Amino acid sequence: MTTRQRNLLMNGLFLAACAGILLFLLQAPPETTRPLPHDQDHERFMTMQRKEAERHCDACHGPQGVAPLPETHPPKFRCLFCHKRKDPAERP
Repeated sequence: MTTRQRNLLMNGLFLAACAGILLFLLQAPPETTRPLPHDQDHERFMTMQRKEAERHCDACHGPQGVAPLPETHPPKFRCLFCHKRKDPAERP
């Protein structure tokens, strides 16, 4: 096998792998997690760093809080990983 043939084969394999990854990503389901509400209660968390803001979530959403999370809720230590902060200009 010549160098040119080998390069063509490698480029073809690379393109096939990229196409496979792209098709896999296009099959992902739409995001269904609700964003962090942009209301008076959550306003102060919009400008905080993510990890700093997450330290305060348990105060209201813990077992004894105002709005406790259901038992089926996934791990509760990375709230803003799933519940993204929306830009106020994007609000409906």
